[in-house]
Amino acid sequence: MKTAFLIVLLLLLAPCEASGSGPGQPPAKDEGAIREAAPPVQVPPAAPVVRRKVRYPGEPATATAPARAQAPKASPCPGQLRKQQIVAAYRNRAPGQWGERVEGVRTRLDTEEPVVALTFDACGGPRGSRADTALIEYLQQERIPATLFVSGRWIDANPALFKRLAAEPLFEIANHGLAHRPCSVNGKSAYGIKGTASVAELVDEIEKNGKKIEAATGRRPRFYRPGTAYCDEVAVKVAGELGYEVVNYTVLGDAGATWPQEKVRQALLEAGHGAIVILHMNQPRSRTAAGVMEAVPLLREKGLRFVKLSEYPLR
Repeated sequence: MKTAFLIVLLLLLAPCEASGSGPGQPPAKDEGAIREAAPPVQVPPAAPVVRRKVRYPGEPATATAPARAQAPKASPCPGQLRKQQIVAAYRNRAPGQWGERVEGVRTRLDTEEPVVALTFDACGGPRGSRADTALIEYLQQERIPATLFVSGRWIDANPALFKRLAAEPLFEIANHGLAHRPCSVNGKSAYGIKGTASVAELVDEIEKNGKKIEAATGRRPRFYRPGTAYCDEVAVKVAGELGYEVVNYTVLGDAGATWPQEKVRQALLEAGHGAIVILHMNQPRSRTAAGVMEAVPLLREKGLRFVKLSEYPLR
């Protein structure tokens, strides 16, 4: 018992290690030791946060967009440029002639061969947009070539028929003006129809119908006949600048589809070598078809044959 008591007493009197020590840890410092302050940790400044505003569809932008460079102005198309050139060249020219046979108008074929050119106008408008189908069918049955002068108004009223006529090898399509107006540079009238009032209006009257025909047929027309057949000599030159020959007639065939059958027949029988005959194909109630049907066999008996305008030069 004494030995055990002594062992316990010795253990209590032995020096103790600092609290908190353990394997691998340095001994604790004395209580009174002065602790040096650790240097402050240098934290780099935080990068500024860039917040982007989300713009929803339909919300106007708040930031000013950079100015865009202006696109160069489009140059006028060749057709518009050509129109401007023609207007500049002719706008100050005053015409001195007015009628159906002014300077520059072609009225017959330049040949002494026994040929006759039958030409048929399709004028269009409230009283002129019908079609003389009996006349057209007769020309096809008898294999009679002809030149058809059609206006834009007539084309618009008869698009399907126009395409059939344009596809018929017997016929060639010619220009009768967009609105069937007399061919004027200063607004002159004929038969109560006011002519084009300026060079610019005249160019549109001719060219817009020419483009309409070309779009439907694939071919640009070569010949132009003014509405009412009236024109002035300055307007004829303008048409020439556009590439057209202005064509009227040698023989008045039906006076605007107003003559009776016998008078149409007699007029056609007066046609000689190289004659150009003007008739109408847009008045089915007229006597034009009947007069043509009577005259054609008689003209053939005289040794005459029928041709299109493009088959011969004109004068």
